[in-house]
Amino acid sequence: MSFSPSFLSEDQLLCSICLDVFNNPVSIPCGHNFCMACIGKYWDSSKHCQCPLCKQNFKRKPDLHINGTLREITEQFKQMTSKTGSCRGVGRGRAVEKEGRPQGSVDETERLGHLQGDRFNDMNQKSSSNNKTGPVETVTANADSADGTPAPVLTRVASMRRFTLSGAEKGMNLPLCPKHHRNLELFCQYDKECICVECGQTEHQSHNVTCADKEWQSNKMKISIMDSEIQEMTKERLQKVGEIKQSLTEIKMLGERETQCSMQFIGALIRSIECSQAGLLEVIEMNCCSAEHKAEVMIKELEEEITQLRKRSAALGKVAQIKDYYAGLKSYSDIIMPLSMKDWAGVSLTSDLGTKAVYISICQLLERFKEELHKLPAICLLVSPEQSPTKSLPKIKRIQEYAVEVTLDPHTAHPRLILSEDWKKVWCSERHHLVPNNLERFDRVVCVLGREGFSSGRHYWEVEVGGKTDWDLGVASQSISRKGKIMVSPSNGYWFLSLRDKNNYAFRTERSTALPLSLKPQKIGVFVDYEKGQVSFYNVDAKVHIYTFMDKFSETIYPFFSPCTNKTGKNDAPLVITPVLF
Repeated sequence: MSFSPSFLSEDQLLCSICLDVFNNPVSIPCGHNFCMACIGKYWDSSKHCQCPLCKQNFKRKPDLHINGTLREITEQFKQMTSKTGSCRGVGRGRAVEKEGRPQGSVDETERLGHLQGDRFNDMNQKSSSNNKTGPVETVTANADSADGTPAPVLTRVASMRRFTLSGAEKGMNLPLCPKHHRNLELFCQYDKECICVECGQTEHQSHNVTCADKEWQSNKMKISIMDSEIQEMTKERLQKVGEIKQSLTEIKMLGERETQCSMQFIGALIRSIECSQAGLLEVIEMNCCSAEHKAEVMIKELEEEITQLRKRSAALGKVAQIKDYYAGLKSYSDIIMPLSMKDWAGVSLTSDLGTKAVYISICQLLERFKEELHKLPAICLLVSPEQSPTKSLPKIKRIQEYAVEVTLDPHTAHPRLILSEDWKKVWCSERHHLVPNNLERFDRVVCVLGREGFSSGRHYWEVEVGGKTDWDLGVASQSISRKGKIMVSPSNGYWFLSLRDKNNYAFRTERSTALPLSLKPQKIGVFVDYEKGQVSFYNVDAKVHIYTFMDKFSETIYPFFSPCTNKTGKNDAPLVITPVLF
């Protein structure tokens, strides 16, 4: 390959980093050329990967491949400068033959001419059409062929950006074959890799080789089809996510409805059992009273007969001591008259209390509830489409709508009680504190009232009791006694629920009403309906009703709190008024 001395200059073949002629020149994506070692060191010493000339940034470090054509030009330029001292000393004329090349050998142009389907001619035409404005040079494979015919001529375009047969612009993005330094324009379907033309005619000659561009277009169609399938699969899964969320909503609604149904059912069962229990106790008590009365009557009759028998025995003893037969016979005739006595042989006090009928009734009741229990799941699942989740919420949710702000009144707190700064917590200390002995303050019972009083309406608040062994919660009237010993009962203006010794729950009536709870509450909800005279208590976490007391309020009532004594640290946890969560 020969060049016109007017075409090449040293400035065109200088690396802008080392300012010397290219050594193993490479082209980067922006089109500028550098020595491979120079650009590599430049990028290694810089934080950003960019072109030293145009400063274009690259997101990742480009793969560097030697530009074979530019390297060939550079090597020939170095040979010309070494012979003449300057490229301008090279005369115009025929191309310089390669050293050591035997006469009549086949050059690169002749090998390219034998590609299948005249691929070389197509590539040459494409190269010419893509570089019409670039400088052109003529390259001859040999001065004369063996038979004297003119040597084939190859027109090659010289570009200062990228020197490839496929054109300067397209060649920028085409990697080179590491073995032959030619563009990887073909694709081997057997080895699934891109190859150059020379690889296709050597080690891949027996393989199915296609144009890499056409292969990529075919693969792009496959990618499009695959992407459509992925989009469809994504759509199906999004629909499934929606279905699962909808199912979860329905399950929650069913759970709330079943909770309500089960609470109603079990509540009815408990009330029926309590009623049966009350009836049973009443029957037992009545029968015991009747047996007691019968026993008293029988004992009285027996005692009277015993008295008569003892008198007759005493009279017989006296008659037996008479010595005069006349007097004896007379007295004997007076005492031989039979006594009017009852036959007690078949008389006994029966032990039958008459409870058998009650037990039979309870068994029938349990059987009926057992049948209803089997029907309960089916009843709970019958949720009408128009039924909203709000309607199916249990009662604990509805009363929470009447939540009020409740704080503690320090003026009423017993001297041993400690209140938090926000008046939301109270616990009992070991000693008394110096506080004013005002009329509102409790001086014997360790309790405190709320600052907010109620004289009408409905009100609800929640108190955390977890960790305590003893406590009292409820409401109290404004006029209650606060000094000395206090009799706590509704008649004295106190309505509250109590816990003693961790497990004994009771409502404080004049005779305490024991409340056996299977679930130990951690948080108590207190609901007051002033007009109805209702005070109700709930297990907030379990959403279970504990107890309701009905009375009549005639004055302002206040929330009542008692953490009870701390029992040397066993009951030192505080009572905490917590926010109501809807």
